[in-house]
Amino acid sequence: MERKMSAENWNGEIDLLRANGVTLAGGLSKQEFEQAETLHDFRFPPDLRSFLSEVLPVGDSFPDWRNPDSDYIFDRLAWPFHGIAFDIEQNNFWFPDWGVRPADLAEAIERARTSVADAPKLIPIYGHRYISEEPHEAGNPVFSVYQTDIIYYGNDLRRYLSHEFRATNRDEAILGEPRNIPFWTDFMESYT
Repeated sequence: MERKMSAENWNGEIDLLRANGVTLAGGLSKQEFEQAETLHDFRFPPDLRSFLSEVLPVGDSFPDWRNPDSDYIFDRLAWPFHGIAFDIEQNNFWFPDWGVRPADLAEAIERARTSVADAPKLIPIYGHRYISEEPHEAGNPVFSVYQTDIIYYGNDLRRYLSHEFRATNRDEAILGEPRNIPFWTDFMESYT
């Protein structure tokens, strides 16, 4: 049985964002969630959904889920693949799980595109920080994604927010083993 989080459960994170000068708008409505999820073909994980139903952080580095058809959101959703493609083209990157790298650059990039498309979608939270839509449970780790430099930035949304907005350090944000996310965890662990 999934536990529904109440508004007071996010008070600490909301206060932390305010203390860091983040502008907060009212939370998203059910219709606004449905519009974003339908347009982008994903579901917000329950903890992100709960948080965004309380407040919507706004500003340059936050996706404005009230306007899910914005260029910024489309760019952020494409960012993980584009960063990987850049490193394939410019830095001779190749993920061993993809098998032997094709000699043809276009074919290599297409193989990477297919692999990323088959992986759980990464949903932008802030800048180049992402949470996986799958599994559709609370507690998915947050990744920092910059080209093929992908690391954990928090075991879950709550720890991530605490880390990003300076209430805790990275060691406190990454305690124990974060949940394994198909493709992304293997990809990250291959290079760390």
